[in-house]
Amino acid sequence: MILSDRDIKKAVTSKRIQIAPIPDWKMQLGSCALDLRLGMVYQVFDHSRTPYIDPRDPKTLANITTKIRVKKGEAFTLHPGEFILAVTQEHISMPDDLAGRLEGRSSIGRLGVVVHSTAATIDAGFRGNITLELANMGKIPVMLYPGMRICSISFEELSSAAATPYYKKKSAKYAGQKSPEASKIAQER
Repeated sequence: MILSDRDIKKAVTSKRIQIAPIPDWKMQLGSCALDLRLGMVYQVFDHSRTPYIDPRDPKTLANITTKIRVKKGEAFTLHPGEFILAVTQEHISMPDDLAGRLEGRSSIGRLGVVVHSTAATIDAGFRGNITLELANMGKIPVMLYPGMRICSISFEELSSAAATPYYKKKSAKYAGQKSPEASKIAQER
């Protein structure tokens, strides 16, 4: 079951779902989803000095990105064909019996910007700022501003609380993240 606008607001107000900063309900709450805003920190891939990425070789994963902080009111230019990591402004703590589903906003998609490549599920028990996998699929650069509504999250009830929520998994590589983190796939061996 997907939570409605009433149930989302009730879950956040009662702190079942913890979100900081508290959403602007008039601007961010839809009928069955909550818009999330773009944060200020980005990981940009250093493609000119990285000959290849081998997911099994940790050396090729080290230092392949540069962290960039954009000041409030300034823009980050996402060029055509560019892929970066970013985070939501909101820090979210999911309960053990709810999962989230991340989706791009239609208004952003119509500019050619894809918000997630594959990571659409926000696990029950996730705690942190959500990493976004942003790509400009169009042919024109797009200006991105910290604080702009970039994606939405809907909330789905689990049939029961997760036996091992994300924050309790030993393999939870991205638990508690506050800024975008590069892939830690090499840790999966």
